[in-house]
Amino acid sequence: MKHYKDSRKFNFVRDTILNVIDFFHPIFSRWIPLQTFRYLACGGGVTVLGLVVYFISYNYILHDELVSFAGIHMTRYIAAYAISFLVSFPIGFFLSKFVVFQESHLKGRIQLFRYAALQGFNIILNYSLLHFFAGFCGFWATPSQTITTAILAVFSYFFQRHVSFRSKKPPVALHASMEQEESMG
Repeated sequence: MKHYKDSRKFNFVRDTILNVIDFFHPIFSRWIPLQTFRYLACGGGVTVLGLVVYFISYNYILHDELVSFAGIHMTRYIAAYAISFLVSFPIGFFLSKFVVFQESHLKGRIQLFRYAALQGFNIILNYSLLHFFAGFCGFWATPSQTITTAILAVFSYFFQRHVSFRSKKPPVALHASMEQEESMG
């Protein structure tokens, strides 16, 4: 069986995304490291996609204020979020694993589990914050989702960098940091 990393299509898609993102990095390289820039570009792209899917779902697909699906009842703005999530989750994982955090030493299934756990936690936070902004505060649905997304993006970056896709420190960097500690102490 052929490994997905040996697929020409896979490599073409990944390399094209990397080339486009990395083309713009020199403009920001004085302020933003490459990995952070890739995270911002990929996360921003997935966020915009999610918001567009949310907007289309809320305004053009879902028409009733209470939506029922498979015996589950939810408000229209939560149903729009569910649709948006189903589109953005696989794309976000692909970009995180193969574009942003390529150097991670963790196995793919562990990365997926941790990424899914983060997304599960984000769903709970998203649900709560969306109800707070749209339901309690009375803000419009799309701006409420935008504010919620911004809050979750900051939290998610640190979780993904340090938990889901962490990488071992290279021995040289580890050795250098130990020397710095010894010289300071």
